[in-house]
Amino acid sequence: MLLIENFIDLFVESAPWLMLGLFVAGLMKVFVPSQLMAKHLGEPGLMSTVKAALFGAPLPLCSCGVIPAAVGLRRSGASKAATTSFLISTPETGVDSISISYAMLGPFMAIVRPIAAITSAIVAGILVGKDEAPVSATQTSYSSVEEEDSCCASNPAPAEESLTNKLKAGLRFTFVDLIRDIALWLLIGLAFAALIKTYVPNEFLVQWGDGFLAFVVMAIVGVPMYVCATASTPIAAGLLFSGVSPGAALVFMLVGPATNIATVALVKKELGNRALAAYLSSVVGVGFAFGYLTNYLVKLWDMDFLAQAEQAHNMVNTPLAYASSMLLAGLMAYVLAGKIGKALTQPSTVV
Repeated sequence: MLLIENFIDLFVESAPWLMLGLFVAGLMKVFVPSQLMAKHLGEPGLMSTVKAALFGAPLPLCSCGVIPAAVGLRRSGASKAATTSFLISTPETGVDSISISYAMLGPFMAIVRPIAAITSAIVAGILVGKDEAPVSATQTSYSSVEEEDSCCASNPAPAEESLTNKLKAGLRFTFVDLIRDIALWLLIGLAFAALIKTYVPNEFLVQWGDGFLAFVVMAIVGVPMYVCATASTPIAAGLLFSGVSPGAALVFMLVGPATNIATVALVKKELGNRALAAYLSSVVGVGFAFGYLTNYLVKLWDMDFLAQAEQAHNMVNTPLAYASSMLLAGLMAYVLAGKIGKALTQPSTVV
């Protein structure tokens, strides 16, 4: 019973902020065309790398959705450096994950998380782009790969499409397509956080709570996990409030969403082994550096993360929190039922 109560509490606390982030994500999806990004990311160099990191950071794409978007950018003329930068900053953070970070971890982590993500993306892009030649005309002639089945599908609205239709398309993307992509992993993340809160004693995790070994453990746990930035947040919150240091929790939130088998395979195939080495070393190395910085600042300023999170919770009144959680639960039930129904109706293939 306590486990269920903890799960419900976490869901209700995070729902208003998650809904806000998803709404902003839908607006960005409609009004930030992918062609604009490709136009600014074509030339190797520091500026395109920085632009790619800044373009990617707020986008609501998870570690699976960023793959076709990144391939589309690359084949539309984006440089290797810019593509690498985009691949890192996009899944590590986003408007939805920033809002839920504020709700569950407080304002400090909501600020340091995107800064760390953008920094790691820029560092990786610089390493990849050191010996990169200018993009050829052949590369820019590629068309973007098809993205219909991904949460990052980007079909620009026709110029004559009305504002109302654009908003409808954005809201559908956010509250159907994007929720379909993150719902299962968000539930898993919340369940994991509730399990930690209910059954794991603080003394068990305190032994890994600080220092280099804690960072290594979080990186080892995060690298193989197929989890988006939003879903990684409740897991990190559970770890943090059970004794893991803030820096180690940050390492998990950076490494987990940015590294998985599919992304690693894409980087190796499209960008080469050098880019893959720079990708992984930047995600882990910059994650560790910001982990140490976070722990230092927390001790310097004597931060109380539980108090920060409580302050964020108190900003949302109870009726709004429950209304948001019921709406979010209904949307998640709708998209998950659709996925289950589709899976049941698809004919099985005989090998």
